[in-house]
Amino acid sequence: MHPLAALSRLASQSGAIVNRLKRWLLRAAYALVTLRRIAWQPVTLGVNVLLVRDGEVLLVRHTYRAGWFLPGGGVKRHETLEAAARREAREEVGATICELRLMGAYSDFVEAKSDHVVVFVSESFEQTPNESAEIAEARFFRFDALPEGVSAGSQRRIDEYRQPNPSEAGQW
Repeated sequence: MHPLAALSRLASQSGAIVNRLKRWLLRAAYALVTLRRIAWQPVTLGVNVLLVRDGEVLLVRHTYRAGWFLPGGGVKRHETLEAAARREAREEVGATICELRLMGAYSDFVEAKSDHVVVFVSESFEQTPNESAEIAEARFFRFDALPEGVSAGSQRRIDEYRQPNPSEAGQW
């Protein structure tokens, strides 16, 4: 094998190894955060955003867990719910939200946690491509053609969004 071809092959293999290591580290970090939450942070507050455009909803697939989810995440200390929703949309999918409205607040008591999620909706936003270590893929899906593996909570919020009088509170 030619020395340059060997170096090129080694470089591509190294990149694949680094990517696998990053994914493993993110999964390990997610597991540790879950354990920490159970032990020291029994009540959490998060936000999710339904980003809707042309009859489609934007879903994300994380690098550290299986399934499709609405973009979102935790609320930081001294951060408003609206600011958290705008930040998470920008960080995860490169969306700059113009108009944002509150959809509702929901509770999740699975996995020994007490998690509260505030959901917002935006039908007016601009999106620019961005890279995120925690997002493997972000795609728009028609409401009648959602992918397999949409999380139960995300599916319920999408279904409620499409109803004339959606629930404003309840189980995540």
